[in-house]
Amino acid sequence: MTAKLSFLRYLAIATITLLLDQLSKWSALSNLQLGVPVEVLPFMNWLLLFNPGAAFSFLAQGSGWQRWFFTVIGLLASIYIIWLLRKNQDDKVLCWALSLILGGALGNVLDRIMYGAVVDFIDLHYANWHWPAFNIADSAICIGAGLIIWGELRKSFGKSSQPQ
Repeated sequence: MTAKLSFLRYLAIATITLLLDQLSKWSALSNLQLGVPVEVLPFMNWLLLFNPGAAFSFLAQGSGWQRWFFTVIGLLASIYIIWLLRKNQDDKVLCWALSLILGGALGNVLDRIMYGAVVDFIDLHYANWHWPAFNIADSAICIGAGLIIWGELRKSFGKSSQPQ
């Protein structure tokens, strides 16, 4: 496969991730009431929330500056990820990971631009303990990060030690 086709394939993965994220958020915004949980499974609710901060609501209590700060960070990260995709097209695991992270990052950037906060709606819980609400973009970012770690571990353990 030519380098250009390979690169476009990874951008397509990012685009599909972005579209799935935005469609799921549109559905949550259309069908859920803010802060009202809807049980899906005994350990999972749909729960519409807006997170003006970063992961785990980091800086959510800021006065609003964090909206633009995290938007710029997300856009800069996306540009860097695109550069990494172009540079590392031979590493399929890394490119899949970067594509998922890119789609997720852009999904959350779009939320910040359109709503001033990230739309979260997946609520996992056990008894009275709740994991912070999240969305498809967050999941894609986490899966991508996990793939990067797995790929690097695979490379590290795959190398044979050379006697000196």
